[in-house]
Amino acid sequence: MDVLAVVCAVLGAASNAAGTAFQRKAASQVTRGGGLRFLAVLARDPAWLAGILGVMGAALFQALALVLGPLALVQPVFVLELPFALLIAAPLLHRRIPAAGWAGVAAVVGGLALFLACAAPTGADDQAPMSRWTPVLAGCLGTMALCVAAARGRGPVFRAGALGTAAAIGNALTAALLKSATGTFSDHGPAAFLTTWQTYGFALTGIAAVLLLENALQAGPLVASQPALTIGDAAVSLLLGVVLFDETIRTGPLLIPELLAVALVATGVITLVRAVPNIRETPH
Repeated sequence: MDVLAVVCAVLGAASNAAGTAFQRKAASQVTRGGGLRFLAVLARDPAWLAGILGVMGAALFQALALVLGPLALVQPVFVLELPFALLIAAPLLHRRIPAAGWAGVAAVVGGLALFLACAAPTGADDQAPMSRWTPVLAGCLGTMALCVAAARGRGPVFRAGALGTAAAIGNALTAALLKSATGTFSDHGPAAFLTTWQTYGFALTGIAAVLLLENALQAGPLVASQPALTIGDAAVSLLLGVVLFDETIRTGPLLIPELLAVALVATGVITLVRAVPNIRETPH
């Protein structure tokens, strides 16, 4: 069951990366315009429509993965979205990946594999009582608000990092709510899905996370926001899985290779972000 969850999560990461790449390709071909007119132009571009399908597919794969496996297993796999994005976007936009980019891909993939092998997250619950949801919601939403407040009036690096952290917490909370809502759908059908509060909760937190991410990307350099977003999402998701759904990971002596794996992923993410401006155009 967990193998299927990992497969769905990998497909979700790849689908979202592909969707983003196709959307960027379409947007790069529109030199002027904005607002609804800009959107109308994009809607006639097959690449943009392919991008939308990619994003929709990612949401479907994520929901399926969360039904099949624990939150602490599924969400960390989504760190693969960044290397997938580079691998897909480079040929799509006629770019060549530098050696540092390949090293970053290897570091992210290797670090994730090492972490999952050592931590081996397990868990079968998809529901939690309100006695657990209440402090989780208060803690996550409160921390997101503090990050947004702290970002005001600060420099671009700090601002991007703070907003990236807020977006990461929002993504993790959205995934936890989505897991609970999809569990309700799986167990009790669409009527129960539409009447449970988690369904509307993940919709609202998802929108907030997207808005925070957009602001983080505009606030400062990618190297400041992306590590906070990538590592923060995985770390908070793991914590929420343990607190809400009684998921477990292996600890003890295995904490050492687990921390080394996290450091390897973080190094890979930073390497990939720095490699992006250095990708060179290839002959068409």
